[in-house]
Amino acid sequence: MKLFPACLRVLFFSAAAAATIGAASDPAPTIRLNQVGFLPDAPKRAVIASAATAPLAWRIVDARGKTVATGKTTVAGADRASGDHVHLVDFHGVTAPGTYRIKISGQTSRPFAVGAGLYAPLASAALNFFYQNRAGIPIEARYAGGAQWARPAGHPREVARCFQGADERGTQWPGCRYTLDVTGGWYDAGDHGKYVVNGGISLWTLQNLYERQAAAGRFPFADGRARLPEAGNGIDDLLDEARWEMRFLLAMQIPDGTRAQVPVGRLPSDAPLTLRAVDAGGMAHQKVADRNWTPLPTPPHTDKEDRLLYPPTTGATLNLAATAAQCARIWRSIDPAFSATCLKAAKRAYRAAVRNPEVYATNSFTGSGGYGDKDLSDELYWATAELWATTGEAQYGTALRAMPAATAPVGEPNWANVAALGTITLATASGVPEADAARARSGVIAAADAFLTETGRSGYRIPYATLDYPWGSNSSILNRAMILGVAHGLTRDARYRAGVVDAMDYTLGRNPLDQSYVSGFGARPLKNPHHRFWAQQLDASLPGPPPGVVSGGPNSTAMIDPVALAMKGKCAPQRCWKDDATAYALNEVAINWNAPLLWVAAYLDGGA
Repeated sequence: MKLFPACLRVLFFSAAAAATIGAASDPAPTIRLNQVGFLPDAPKRAVIASAATAPLAWRIVDARGKTVATGKTTVAGADRASGDHVHLVDFHGVTAPGTYRIKISGQTSRPFAVGAGLYAPLASAALNFFYQNRAGIPIEARYAGGAQWARPAGHPREVARCFQGADERGTQWPGCRYTLDVTGGWYDAGDHGKYVVNGGISLWTLQNLYERQAAAGRFPFADGRARLPEAGNGIDDLLDEARWEMRFLLAMQIPDGTRAQVPVGRLPSDAPLTLRAVDAGGMAHQKVADRNWTPLPTPPHTDKEDRLLYPPTTGATLNLAATAAQCARIWRSIDPAFSATCLKAAKRAYRAAVRNPEVYATNSFTGSGGYGDKDLSDELYWATAELWATTGEAQYGTALRAMPAATAPVGEPNWANVAALGTITLATASGVPEADAARARSGVIAAADAFLTETGRSGYRIPYATLDYPWGSNSSILNRAMILGVAHGLTRDARYRAGVVDAMDYTLGRNPLDQSYVSGFGARPLKNPHHRFWAQQLDASLPGPPPGVVSGGPNSTAMIDPVALAMKGKCAPQRCWKDDATAYALNEVAINWNAPLLWVAAYLDGGA
């Protein structure tokens, strides 16, 4: 029998302990709250689904049954996003550490905790997600939290050639004369593709978290704390994990002097593409992925499909330029040689993107996602901002000030809309000229204020008042929480921290489904994600998800999988979700969704 290292036992057993406060078999009360608990100094709110039109009396009792707080609900009324008629309970005055329950109208909530340090296990588990999705290395029980999650290396020596032949449009791709060793990196989501575009925002989020922690002199993931194979190398574990992906992105860069056949300009809807020869030196391939889709389940070490490089794109190239420039800034005093490698790659990629500004991704290959993006102005802005913050070279500042994104409103980022990442860097990185930093700070704060205004329009009181829940809606909410956290860091205004708490409360159970969307945390955690290895629902010999994995969440706008199609037109937006491994539009997991979960959990633990 193998034993976990001590700190890993704490990490995963703490998560299990949180899950047992209120067993999953308990009747689900209509009292919705954060199933992990509440920090003593943070806002505390529960939502009650009730048809009552008058305020309801509530009381909070401690573990001995003693009443410690009383009050009446605020009637928020009908909420279209959830389909519920809701009441609010605010109990911010309960600050003493302990275990409590809410009693209201004959109902009693599950027990919930108030205490410090509740988010440290979640942050650690969310970081471990990335280790467990590494390609090219065995996943070991001592680092993964148990033998059930151990597996041989997937794609251990990945020397890939370019796709050659006809795609689904009928475009004939000539292939290329070189191969690239692209071993390593993170598997993207439920499949085994490795994508530069989605890898970019994910990597940026981890690197930004480290940069913020270093600026504050706080290192919760100092060497050895996260239990990675690199433990003992003297490098912060968060940076070790980020470097695993950064090296993969660097490996996807095309050698100088290489010409490639690519489509240039806007793509037709579905006709075969016209290809042109371009100087592709310095560009990045969009992805390396399987030739065909693999079935569910398929553990990565059993994947027998051809692994192919797919054509370079401007979007991928700018993602490389941005993250490599950020890498150069962070590693400058830690590993100067690696910093120099990153900076050289960033500048090469930036020049290549400027030289080839309209090479768009096509969604016409099977076996992997397309990540097609019709507007690359935000990627150019992001890359320019990162290079300017890193180098201070005037050419980048001049170019940046002429870009519309420099003064456009800031929104929450996602893989296709990354301008906010550049603005956050300009607002927070040292060395940016004050006038430009001030403008960026104003943009971040204005975005945070706009998000907070939406809280009052949301029945479940989250900074997200839409009726159109997109694919990966939980990441939209968590990325808004990240911007609110940045605004709090800039202003120390407690309203922004309260907004972050609201977003995390929703993610961990204060939602109409009474669902913690994170595996291993809460009374009703995620159990059956769409994933080819964490697929116990489909194969009892495989594990379920380890703790710290966040589901994409409700999706009312792209209900295309069989589970979602059966619900279409029958669910309120926040209820368009099911914990089912085949529900890829509702319940997939992804690196760009777990990254803001990590950022926000670390922030709430005091580490960002």
